[in-house]
Parts: sequence; C-alpha cells; structure tokens
Amino acid sequence: MNEVKNPVLQIDKLCVSYGKVEALSNASITVGEGQIVTVIGPNGAGKTTMLSAIMGVLGSAGRVSFDGTIEAVPEVERMVARGMNLVPEKRELFGEMSIEDNLELGAFQRYRMGHRDQARTMNEVFELFPRLKERRTQLAGTLSGGERQMLAVGRALMAKPRLLMLDEPSLGLAPLIVREIFRIVAELRRRGVSILLVEQNARAALQVADYAYVLETGQIAMQGPAHALADDPRVIEAYLGLGGKHQAMLST
Repeated sequence: MNEVKNPVLQIDKLCVSYGKVEALSNASITVGEGQIVTVIGPNGAGKTTMLSAIMGVLGSAGRVSFDGTIEAVPEVERMVARGMNLVPEKRELFGEMSIEDNLELGAFQRYRMGHRDQARTMNEVFELFPRLKERRTQLAGTLSGGERQMLAVGRALMAKPRLLMLDEPSLGLAPLIVREIFRIVAELRRRGVSILLVEQNARAALQVADYAYVLETGQIAMQGPAHALADDPRVIEAYLGLGGKHQAMLST
C-alpha cells in the first residue's frame, strides 16, 4: 500500500460506468505531498477515465478526497480553484491564440479569486520552458508536438496547482522531447508539486515515479514502489519487454 504521511489525493473505490459497461471498478490510489505517482497499463484500461473522474469531468461513484477534504461530487471549476489541474492527452490548446495568451488563460481562475501574480508565474513557466519564452508571440496552432505539450503543462502550472495530473504526456513525441518532458516532471516534484502521471511509456514512468499502480481492465492489478515494479518479472514481461530503447533514451 502507498502509505504516506501527508496525502494530497486519496481516491477510494472509485467506479465509472459508460451505460452498462463499467470502465473503472473500485480503484483506490493515494498521492502524497511532493510525490510522483504513476498509473501504467494498456490502452483501454481506464487510465484516462480515472483522471477525468477525479477532476469532475465524468460522473463517478466512490470517494475522492483532495487536500484533506472529501469531494462528494467533484466539479472541474472547484477542483481547479482548490489546486488541482489536469493536462489532458489531447492538450486542448487554443490554436489561434499565442503562447502567452494561452498561458494567461491558465491563470484565469486565480485572477478571478483576486490573485495578481500572473506575470511572476509566467516567468517561472518560462524558466522551465525557455523555448516557450523565445516564441511567446507564436500561435499555439503552429507549434510542434513537443512544444504543444510544453505549453499545455505550462498553462496548467499558471494555476499554481498543488496536484498536477498528466495524461500520456509522452504520447507521439520524439525520444529527445520525451526525455525533456520527464526531466521537467522530476523538476516539478523538486519544487513541491505533487504529480499523478498516467503513461503508456511504462519504463519512463517507473524511472521518474516514487510509487506506481498497474491498471488493467478498470481494476488495480498491482501496486508498489516504482523501482520494485520496474524489477517485477510480471511488469517486465507485460510492459517493459520492448522498452529497451526508452531505457537507453532516458539514461543518456
């Protein structure tokens, strides 16, 4: 079990159904303060469904507790206001708007709440992603896949989240960009951001994470410290057997 002294997120027996089809069944996970927790598993396992339910995008049964408060019915706007943010797999940027304008939109909720630190926060994002600073006036729709992922993460960071949830951040990216994205993930942990990482690139995820869950057909099949799962023969056979190139990429 992932026993932590200061849990930021605890979900207990979370269930999600699409009609009569149960996509997520009694899933329970914990993310501790300053911890990277990853959920790995095959396509269709329910990973994205889990994140969407936690965020309030999808209706669910079970219990979601965030920062010590039980959310009976999670709602997106309230979760963002309380310090949770999700970077979706499709990134969902505003292509006809500049990098800078997309970032400013990420801070909208904090601005409504009276915070006026957007310029400082944007500078912090630019420190993490210098490429975005260089191209701050460029339209988001003209960016490469890696740049779009950087912008999506940067926009989420503009809300100054306590918990950042990342849905397949390496999907479709070149190996060098994947390595950069995971370097940023590790840096965010160092800065105190808790991270829930959903990722098909199991080898990369297990290398950066503190704790890991394996989700299969909507249920938690395995869990444990990430380094232990990385050495588990069952995980190696199912998820890491073809990951040699990722190992080489992340260790260079």
